[in-house]
Amino acid sequence: MTCLSKIELDETGLAAPSPELEQERRVAVFDLQESNCFEVKGAAPGPYALRLGAEAGRIVLHWTAPDGETGTFRLSLGPLDQAVKDYRALCDTYVEAVRTLPPARIEQIDTARRDIHDEAARQLRARLSDHVSVDNATARRLFTLICTIGTRD
Repeated sequence: MTCLSKIELDETGLAAPSPELEQERRVAVFDLQESNCFEVKGAAPGPYALRLGAEAGRIVLHWTAPDGETGTFRLSLGPLDQAVKDYRALCDTYVEAVRTLPPARIEQIDTARRDIHDEAARQLRARLSDHVSVDNATARRLFTLICTIGTRD
């Protein structure tokens, strides 16, 4: 499977993220740049440059192949809406828990957060499957980025 060589976020029209979302975004982009599997179906082989943005309740993925071929596909956020809300809520709970709760409770919250993240990544992979092949780790990181551009505090 080929990969992404560049990941860029299009934040046109979006409010600035909270410090926590900004940190999550930086980590997800860094992790994606270090390791990812991303292959556009029916297109020239990568590595691809990817521009990820949000537009009218949709996530927009614009890719460019090394030979200059480009494409764009849009995914409605609707089917991922509940996962995004649940994940954001658990992330907020986790941040607060680290400050006030005992380690055992923090671990429970973190486990729930990871479970939702894994399920959301599976949903995202399924939604992307007509357009692109990604592995689980790449889907998880893309979901994190979707949360950072698809929601604002």
